[in-house]
Amino acid sequence: MLPLIARAKTVAFQGEPGAYANLAARDALPGAAAIPKPTFGEALDAVKRGETELAIVPVENSVYGRIADTHLLVRHFGRAVKGQESQGHNDLFILGEHFHRVRHQLLGVKGAALSAVKEVFSQRPALGQCMKAIKALGLIEREWSDTAGAARHVAEMNDPAAAAIASALAGELYGLDVLKADVEDETHNMTRFLIVGGEAEDAPNDGGAVITTLLFRVRNIPAALYKALGGFATNAINMTKLESYQLGGSFNATEFYADIEGHPDQPAVRRALEELQYFSSRLTVLGVYPAHPFRAEMP
Repeated sequence: MLPLIARAKTVAFQGEPGAYANLAARDALPGAAAIPKPTFGEALDAVKRGETELAIVPVENSVYGRIADTHLLVRHFGRAVKGQESQGHNDLFILGEHFHRVRHQLLGVKGAALSAVKEVFSQRPALGQCMKAIKALGLIEREWSDTAGAARHVAEMNDPAAAAIASALAGELYGLDVLKADVEDETHNMTRFLIVGGEAEDAPNDGGAVITTLLFRVRNIPAALYKALGGFATNAINMTKLESYQLGGSFNATEFYADIEGHPDQPAVRRALEELQYFSSRLTVLGVYPAHPFRAEMP
């Protein structure tokens, strides 16, 4: 049987039609109908309820960094390898990833002049990716729930002093003009999305490039993190991402999110994971999935 990503007919995304997640869903899953949801949590809940087969959510951006809302949610994905009794799992798994080149447009109402714009509406990550242009134009930032929703709001305001930062598709959908094109701070502006499903489907260990995403909680002993990660160094396993979370209001208890290159069934990865497990009080596999081709093209 084909993997779920290849046969899925529905995918939920956060935002309104024309949002970047909508574009990412269209590119990554061209055979699936994209269903808009107002929040990241509701996009994921759509999978848990069986309303959609998949969800696609942004996890990090090359300019803005990690998408905090998503990171708070992915902590509850996966299947625990160790310590499952300490926390229930949420029946969501990472099945794939997608890298989407983000090109931000400064959109205004028909006939508006760039010189007349005083304020700009958009989602916080998008505003953060366009700080140079916003500063150069002297615009007042107005946060909105998503980029496409900001475009719709500006269209409804019909005020030539208001603009939105959103995609060209959002501009077309809501009848706005591009007042200034490609206003992102960096030409490498790229967002990484995770494709999430309700059943674990590990990528095959067939020699293809694979990413394994983990969540682990180190034991409360000196140098625990150093020792836990030592197995990746000694087994030559590349770790491409490491993020931390504070737990339960304590600044002493820390959980870590990590992406590594390799499949758990590969001997070197297996040895590294065994060492990680020894020094961890909890270890969860969030997903084992094919690496996106963009990884091979990264600078």
